[in-house]
Amino acid sequence: MPRVLVIIPAYNEEETIGDVIAALRSHSPEYNVLVIDDGSHDRTAERVRATGHAALVRLPYNLGIGGAMQTGFKYAIRQGYDIAIQCDADGQHPVEQIPSLVERLSRNDADVVIGSRYVADSGYTPSLSRRIGKSILSRLVDALIGGGITDTTSGFRAMNRRALEVFADRYPDDYPEAEALVILHMCGLRAVEIPVTMHPRKGGVTSIKPPHAAYYMVKVGLAIFVDLFRTTKRTTSGEP
Repeated sequence: MPRVLVIIPAYNEEETIGDVIAALRSHSPEYNVLVIDDGSHDRTAERVRATGHAALVRLPYNLGIGGAMQTGFKYAIRQGYDIAIQCDADGQHPVEQIPSLVERLSRNDADVVIGSRYVADSGYTPSLSRRIGKSILSRLVDALIGGGITDTTSGFRAMNRRALEVFADRYPDDYPEAEALVILHMCGLRAVEIPVTMHPRKGGVTSIKPPHAAYYMVKVGLAIFVDLFRTTKRTTSGEP
C-alpha cells in the first residue's frame, strides 16, 4: 500500500482545523496528516496539537499558500511518502472523497488528480467575478497544456512521487494552483480531474474577495507567461 500524507496549509484557522483533522481521522485513519501553520496569529497550532492526530510544522511568518505547500512537499519527500493530498483547513474540501482521489491516482496514467467542482454538476455556484476569472484561467491553461482541465484553481488534489519531486523543487509562491499545472506540463507530467462536491466554508474568510478577482487573474496569467518565457529561454540557450 502506498504511504499517503494529507497536507493542510492553515493560516488563522482555529475555528475549523480541529474538525477537519477529526473528519480525516474518521474517514481515512490510515493516512497521515501534516498541518503547515503559516504564521498564524490565533490558536491554530494549539488546536492541531490538541487533536493528537496530526504532525505540525510552524512557519515563523506568513509565506502564503505556495510557500506553505512547498514546505509540505519537501516534508513528504524527506519522509518517504508516495502520495500527497492537498486539503484546505476551512472545511470546504470533502475529506470523505480523498480515497477516490487516491484510487484514481493508482491507475498510473496521471501524476496529479484534481477534485473538480465543474467536471460534473455538483451544485457549486461561484460568484460572477469568480466565474469570469476561473473561466479565463481555465481557457488559458487549456490553450497552453491541453487536457481540458475545468477547475484549474481547485486546491483539492492528490499527487504521486514524481509530481511531489517537481513541486518540492519548484512551486509558485502565490495563488499557485493554475500555474502549477503549467509547471507540471513543462516537466512532462499529466493531470486529470474527477468530480467532487465541495462543502460550504465552515469558518474564516476567503482570501480572494470580488475586488481582488481581477488582480488574481492578471497576476496568475503573467506568472504563467513568465514560466513559459523562462523555459523557452533555457531551451534556446541550451541551458539545463
